[in-house]
Amino acid sequence: MAEFGAASLIPPLLAIALAIVTRKAVLSLFLGIWSGGILQAGGPNLLSDPTGWASGVVSAGFGFFPTFDWIIAAVSDEFHATIIVFTLFLGSGVAMVWNLGGSYAIRDWALARLDTQRKGGLAIGALGVILFFDDYANTAIVGSAMKDASDRLRISREKLSYIVDSTAAPVATLGISSWVAFQLSLIDDGYEAAGVSDHPPVFEVFVNSVPFNMYSILAIVMVFLIVGTRRDFGEMLTAERRAWTTGKVNRDDARPMQDVAAELGEPAADHPRLINFLGPVAVLVGVTIATALWTGGFTASAFASDPTGALWSGVTNAAYDQALMYGSFAMIVSGFVLGKLQGVVSLGEATDTTIEGFGIMLTAISILALAWGIGEVVNALGTGEYVAGVAESVVNPAILPALVVVIAAFMAFSTGTSWGTMGILTPIVIPVAWTITGGGAAGHTLVAAMVGAIFSGAIFGDHTSPISDTTVLSATFTGADLIDHVRTQLYYAVTVGVVAIALLLVWGFVGIPPIVLLPIGAVVLVGLVYGLSELDARRRGVDPITANAPRENGESAEE
Repeated sequence: MAEFGAASLIPPLLAIALAIVTRKAVLSLFLGIWSGGILQAGGPNLLSDPTGWASGVVSAGFGFFPTFDWIIAAVSDEFHATIIVFTLFLGSGVAMVWNLGGSYAIRDWALARLDTQRKGGLAIGALGVILFFDDYANTAIVGSAMKDASDRLRISREKLSYIVDSTAAPVATLGISSWVAFQLSLIDDGYEAAGVSDHPPVFEVFVNSVPFNMYSILAIVMVFLIVGTRRDFGEMLTAERRAWTTGKVNRDDARPMQDVAAELGEPAADHPRLINFLGPVAVLVGVTIATALWTGGFTASAFASDPTGALWSGVTNAAYDQALMYGSFAMIVSGFVLGKLQGVVSLGEATDTTIEGFGIMLTAISILALAWGIGEVVNALGTGEYVAGVAESVVNPAILPALVVVIAAFMAFSTGTSWGTMGILTPIVIPVAWTITGGGAAGHTLVAAMVGAIFSGAIFGDHTSPISDTTVLSATFTGADLIDHVRTQLYYAVTVGVVAIALLLVWGFVGIPPIVLLPIGAVVLVGLVYGLSELDARRRGVDPITANAPRENGESAEE
């Protein structure tokens, strides 16, 4: 592989910059991939051999040949292809629920109990925490379930996306989930790369790393803090005031990733029934969990002899992508059954709804494919290895965890993949931690800190990147504009990220246990939310609590 060095950062950073500036994600991602095609075609010898570089670019179709090779490779990857099918099926499941009146039913049920923005936001966040087993399923279920209710409460789609996104991956990385299964394998790989065979069980190392996963923990705290205080700052304050005062949950020129009502029209069911939402969602969750355990080798006989071991083995070895695909397909089937039993839609109408459901996901799939294409580019150009090389040059254990958060965040931001970031950094950083401490108990402690720091940084970078698949799907299932979601969430993610980095520096230099630092971090976030919201609101001449603003129709404030 040719050595591109810092030039390997050009494609992902170009795509991100263009996406933020132009708000056109598809075009920006494609141009980012194309710039990588030009780089690879010409090679790293532009300055030393400009003629040869130009010849290489021309012979590669001006960079278009590798560009489309990467896009094709991205969508033909088995995991990616399965996620595409899952996304299409889930679109059909959402369309089926809509056509059966399930979305209206859950909206009416929620509104009868959630009569304020605060209650609505807390319910959305709580649901995100409860659905901890997979971040994709989390965003799909929570976004679809709460979108209509949040619209009626005049919660902006940007705020809805933020709550969904920040209670998806952060929660999944702390509980028993597909993330944890992946994390355990990485810890084992890291110790192997360090040449350490006599180490604690990987699950024990993971548990010890949880307090160091400060970004994930504090990101969840931040969600409930923002919702509970109703205070906003940055572009979220603009979005919330727009939604509250005008009723426009998206800005006028926004391009929602999904607009079910506009694309599917009014539901076929005249009398919405709650079973038409809860039934398909229960099938989705139940079949997904059951299939995940089955693909992980879970059996009734093994459970009878060793319940804990059988369950743990099934969870950690599960193929969650396949489980999600089968679960979403079962969701569609349940819609057919409910429609037939209730006489709401015929078999032909249900089939048409299924196909129309594919359509509402095309924008999301296009962006996912191109985001994965960027992943192919950074692999080909060695972007991850270049950035990770910075970590190996650091020898001070005190600053290593904080620095790893920064490096992981930058990698995830520029590559759009937290899993890829964790996969690259873990086998590099664990040996570094082991070596500079000389091993022993101090080595295992720093390894746990490194694992938590890597996961923190990876999710932090994901939350700030418009080319992250979880960011794309959060915007998709909440019906938000992707770039609006990123721009508004950025302020909150950076605030939490800075606090997490500062706490890790305190741990490194002072040695205060992370379990003590986390409550301190939560208190600091309280102060920052109040301080920044007051400062931003005063600068604009408005109230930091959007519900205090008068509506255009003259209705009173929320409470």
